[in-house]
Amino acid sequence: MTLLPYAHALAARQDLPIPAWLFAWGASIVLIVSFFALSASWRKPRFEEEHWRPLGAGLSRALLGPSAQVVCGAVGVFLLGVAVYAGLRGTEAPDRNFALTFVFVTAWLGFPLLSVAFGNVFKPFNPWRAIGRAVGGGFTAFAGQRPAHLAYPEALGRWPAAVGLLAFVWLEVVYGSGGGVAVGLSPHVTGVAALCYSGYTLAMMALFGVEKWCERGEIFAVYFGMFSRLGSFGAREGRLGARRPLAAASTWATVPGSAAVVIASIATTSFDGAQEGAFQGAMASTFSWLVDGGVGLTAALRLTGTVFMLLCFVGVGLVYLIGVRGMATVGGAPPIRKLRSGFAHTLIPIAFAYLAAHYFSLFVFQEQAQFTYLLSDPLGTATTDLFGTASGGIDFRIFSANAIWYVQVGALVVGHVVALTLAHDRATAYWGDYRQAARSQYWMLAVMVAFTCFGLYLLSVANS
Repeated sequence: MTLLPYAHALAARQDLPIPAWLFAWGASIVLIVSFFALSASWRKPRFEEEHWRPLGAGLSRALLGPSAQVVCGAVGVFLLGVAVYAGLRGTEAPDRNFALTFVFVTAWLGFPLLSVAFGNVFKPFNPWRAIGRAVGGGFTAFAGQRPAHLAYPEALGRWPAAVGLLAFVWLEVVYGSGGGVAVGLSPHVTGVAALCYSGYTLAMMALFGVEKWCERGEIFAVYFGMFSRLGSFGAREGRLGARRPLAAASTWATVPGSAAVVIASIATTSFDGAQEGAFQGAMASTFSWLVDGGVGLTAALRLTGTVFMLLCFVGVGLVYLIGVRGMATVGGAPPIRKLRSGFAHTLIPIAFAYLAAHYFSLFVFQEQAQFTYLLSDPLGTATTDLFGTASGGIDFRIFSANAIWYVQVGALVVGHVVALTLAHDRATAYWGDYRQAARSQYWMLAVMVAFTCFGLYLLSVANS
């Protein structure tokens, strides 16, 4: 993300001891070896059942009870309010305003990590859910009955969340690129956008119900909830429990539009990593062509970014659909529609790997700012020091450039191996015969290798 003036400087790499292309070859070999190991030893599905077991009742009451829900919801609403207020009333310097770092780094990048580790932790802190539940409870107490809601169109599924995900990233990396500030999105625009999204979300909750909209249409609830399916912890009927890691992902994509959500996640991260690297030349040519055609500079810049972001979305979707189409040619394959939705969850580890690889350094460094000077001086006016940390700074020596590169490569490789494992497991459930299942996965192996090489290419070009 082009959030901070030094964001891309952090990505500048020293000369790597091993060429990037060699990493790509090595990663491909790891995937191929993993594929044949799975084919030989993994003959029955292991992730079709979660094997969920409840944890202690006292722990569930403490973390999921009404008091905890109220406290967590209040914290979420308070932080949203601080972000909006900082955006509207604070400095327009993007690196000194609490709003941008909190929204686009702490929350956007932090919750996926927390979700994988601890489960769907965003749900109790979701400020819009907290407001919607409070309003609904007040209506019930006043009217003596629950508010009536429209039936949510099942065919619509999670498509609102997929479109919203594209729009959210577009706001920062495309609209922000022509927003008039030095680098990134204006804090004021961030505050206004948060207010507009709040109004939209609360209106949808009023129409379709709080929980239904959180499950299907609320961008952040759907997005963070998707990543939580990779972890070992979850909740059922108000009870915390542990489950087999990755197993919950197998049922995530049963709702229409789920594949579009995970594809949008991969595509937006890819675009953000490629716009000043692999796509730079093509985007510059497109921009010049639009300007020569009479389009204004800002409009041309934003239109160029929009076109290439959509091309990324289409490209990632086509790669996945090619894999699905290939699997359909293997004897005993279920219908393409079932394959298309049945394997969508296998892309979740890739989405997480892309997120970790592309934003690892930004998250590590910028969180130091979040919990020092941004926390003490959220408006960036240099007039407050709430916690005595306003003079704090960022230590860029925590990780060397090469260490960051190795973390990025490791994240991509591990993510794709996990994705390949999920795909093979689903294939054994669909085909029954493990030999046919293995044959079907030649296509998904090609998809995984393509995504791995593409991700490493984006990193190597951006860091060259």
